[in-house]
Amino acid sequence: MPKELKVFTRAEVAKHTSEDDCWIIIDSEVYDVTTFADMHPGGAQLLIEYGGKDVTDDFYGLHRQEVIVKYAPRLKIGTIENESPKIAIPKPGDLSKVPYAEPSYWMGFKSPYFNESHTKFRQALRELYADVKPEALISEELNKAPTLELYKFLGEEGVLASQIGPGPWLKGLKLPGGIKPENFDYFHEMIAHEETARVGTPGFVDGISSGYSIGLPPVFNFGPPHLKERVVPEVLLGRKRICLAITEPYTGSDVAKIRTTAKLTPDGKHFIVNGVKKWITNGTFSDYFSVAVRTEKGITMLFIERQEGLETKGIKTSYSSAAGTSYITFENVKVPVENILGKEGQGFQVIMYNFNHERWYICCSIIASTRMIIEECMKWANQRKVFGKRLIDQPVIRAKIGAMISSLEPVQNWLENITYQMCNMPYLEQSQKLAGPIALLKYQATRVAHNVSDDACQIFGGRGITKTGMGRSIESFQRTYKFAAILGGSEEIMSDLGVRQAMKYFPKNARL
Repeated sequence: MPKELKVFTRAEVAKHTSEDDCWIIIDSEVYDVTTFADMHPGGAQLLIEYGGKDVTDDFYGLHRQEVIVKYAPRLKIGTIENESPKIAIPKPGDLSKVPYAEPSYWMGFKSPYFNESHTKFRQALRELYADVKPEALISEELNKAPTLELYKFLGEEGVLASQIGPGPWLKGLKLPGGIKPENFDYFHEMIAHEETARVGTPGFVDGISSGYSIGLPPVFNFGPPHLKERVVPEVLLGRKRICLAITEPYTGSDVAKIRTTAKLTPDGKHFIVNGVKKWITNGTFSDYFSVAVRTEKGITMLFIERQEGLETKGIKTSYSSAAGTSYITFENVKVPVENILGKEGQGFQVIMYNFNHERWYICCSIIASTRMIIEECMKWANQRKVFGKRLIDQPVIRAKIGAMISSLEPVQNWLENITYQMCNMPYLEQSQKLAGPIALLKYQATRVAHNVSDDACQIFGGRGITKTGMGRSIESFQRTYKFAAILGGSEEIMSDLGVRQAMKYFPKNARL
């Protein structure tokens, strides 16, 4: 049963100021922190100094709102007479009311792209991730991969499937918000990546979706029927995990230089794979691997199951090991020839087939993460007081936030325009027309993230370089936004690719 709350006057609360009897007021609600004092991160004495007082401003200057949500059920004993709370505590699934905290359609603006199904889908995902976030925060800090139980839950709820895009593989699956598979489009998928990114735990989030979203498409696009029928449902429902293994210590973007070999056995029934892969997201805990190898006929993609001779070791990167970033060694790994994805010697086409989608997915995620950082800055600037004023009252802070917003909104609109093209272009037309724009969008989105991260860190000061507390998200973003600038093609290559693609269609007779 819920604890019965009493009504107090401020004068009554003011009497409770001792180490053995300490009450405080936060936003018109009364908390007995006597037994909590010894657990207080700032020490018991600091908390006791505030005994009997209204500490609303002090609390929100030192703690995130999630702290009061966590401890209120245990510590709240009543309310102040004739007063009611003035600070809103969002419910799971609520969209933010902070300006620019959501894409414009969800701030009340009109859009030709979105409808009620997209709103239902976003709210369902946000509510679901509200339950996941506590586990995500702990796992991120402890470098623990998402549990198989969580992965199965996300599979059964259709979260995993929603991150892979519309297609026949969705048939018969449950999707968040009650969306029917036949009505699912790339805007729904865009929202799935945005809401996943908003969890704010980059390593854990990549542990959920990164390897899978790029490792499974080679199977359902190019795999033989026997693999599609078995592997695709297993992965979509979260029963098995898969990753994409292309990059090696010797080569990254230059895929043609890979050295991992696959040699046919004398009877022609198997390949024997030897070599290494590096920086493979989700590799440490994957069951399946979509692997680029070199055969006698050239670059080939193989589907390989975890087995003897295949060893994975974690690599420590800037974010949490929850992502499962790995170094993979193949030592005489035996793979049936029936496990070729596509055709032997045509692996480059398999690799390139999903590159646009991967880069677009990275854009969805980094833009959403950047937006979340801007929301944090808006909130912090509104509640943090220095020199007798809120931060937001300082022109230099408003200038920084103005620069953040005005750099983010254009890439959001560009993303939505490209997503619309994806919904209305067949694959071959997308390959011709969207490779360049997606590459340039990725370049610009990661440049925006770079600038926003820098300004956000300045706004939060010391908190922006502290892993816990008010600036937790800022510190995490500052440490990890570069992943988007490197994975899927570095900024420099994206910029160059965008211009080279444009020059393919440059009219030969054009002159100044």
